[in-house]
Amino acid sequence: MDLFPLMAVDVGNNRTKCGWFQESAAPLPEPESTISVDNAGGDLECLAAFADRVGRDSIAWWIASVNRPAATRLLDWVRRRRPSDPVRLLASGDLPLRVAVPRPDMVGIDRLLDAVAVNQLRSDGHAAVVVDVGTAITVDYVSSQGVFLGGSILPGIAMSARALHDFTDLLPLIAMSDLAVPPPALGDSTESAMRSGLFWGAVGAIRQLIEEMGKDRRERTEVFLTGGAGPAVAGLLGPAARHVPHLTLAGIALAARNVAG
Repeated sequence: MDLFPLMAVDVGNNRTKCGWFQESAAPLPEPESTISVDNAGGDLECLAAFADRVGRDSIAWWIASVNRPAATRLLDWVRRRRPSDPVRLLASGDLPLRVAVPRPDMVGIDRLLDAVAVNQLRSDGHAAVVVDVGTAITVDYVSSQGVFLGGSILPGIAMSARALHDFTDLLPLIAMSDLAVPPPALGDSTESAMRSGLFWGAVGAIRQLIEEMGKDRRERTEVFLTGGAGPAVAGLLGPAARHVPHLTLAGIALAARNVAG
């Protein structure tokens, strides 16, 4: 199949993100444009106009999913609305990545795709810690040889906020949008104390995991962040941290290039 134009699709836990990629020789492909749809009932018809911008009868859809019902809904829509489009659902074996864990097929494909993209960004001889701040927060380690070694998974900020509300009687629900800017650590009300605990608790966990993963490895390490809360967190992790907005989508494009080439 023709590789470009290419529609990269990252089906996450809460949202499906699409990126349109033109042919590019850049080490890390960048989407020309992106769109995001809510998995809980967002209208997929908005993807039709988005796909029509490419100006071709047929587009290759390369899909990575950690949400099976949402992926099934998307696949059904593509087959119904764009039946001539080729579709590929990516698996761990499709990726240009060495994975040193017992069951690569059981690792979230988004985590592996982030590692694929980071291998195009990290400096020669440097390891990388990849932090994805989304519904869940993942912190993964890629060795200086480019090998995915595993990592950690913890609740995302919005998930933790929901848990505080759902499992207590009086604590309010704090919206994720309220945490775009780092709050004061010292909260002077219930709401501000919750914002402090949610935000700084997540940042502290990420900092500690980065430190623990680098212990005794004797590798220089760079840090890359992606995901919804990535911009707010990146500046708090030191000068070695870099925010990359479309890391997973870039990984899909690189995986597609690997399969097709």
